[in-house]
Amino acid sequence: MSPTHSRTEARRTRERILDHAVAVASVDGLDGLRIGKLAEDLRLSKAGVVGPFGGKEGLQLAVLERAAHFLERIMLTPAKAAEPGLPRLRALVEGWLRYIGEEREIFPGGCLFTTAAVEFDSRGGSLHDAVLQAMSTWRDALAREARAAVEVGQLPPGTDPDQVGFELIGIFTSMNMAVQLFHDPSAGDRATTAVDRLLSPHAPA
Repeated sequence: MSPTHSRTEARRTRERILDHAVAVASVDGLDGLRIGKLAEDLRLSKAGVVGPFGGKEGLQLAVLERAAHFLERIMLTPAKAAEPGLPRLRALVEGWLRYIGEEREIFPGGCLFTTAAVEFDSRGGSLHDAVLQAMSTWRDALAREARAAVEVGQLPPGTDPDQVGFELIGIFTSMNMAVQLFHDPSAGDRATTAVDRLLSPHAPA
């Protein structure tokens, strides 16, 4: 077997492990990842599962990175095609609604980062830092586009962009709970109504 073929196979195996682990972690959390169960599911040895990552924490960090890659593809990259300001902010919102409502094969348990935030918000360490970085990137993207919308008059003067980001994340978290816990078929419509009210040009500052 050539070195190139070996590297390709190793990359494919790594991605297969991560894709399955992302799905499992969205349901069971990062702490719920069990090396033996992953090995059984993937028909690999335990060493074959954890070896490419140097340990369980390395696997967990790689799962977060892989999940962020999916979110980049689902939400952030499509939104970049929209004009800065309110159009891009709405594109980000639509991407998030699509992420929770339609990407069930990748994230059967809903938002992995919401689950991870609950697991690690009061802990220290590298996993806490990775979750914080991912959530901060998302929050900052929302606030940045809200700020651009205020500057060009798409949102009322005096609107606090950070408050807009804060409230949008609250809406997203509520929708995730409505979908996962309550199995509410109206969750997407309710989230859309809340977003429309928040992002109305006539909304109170």
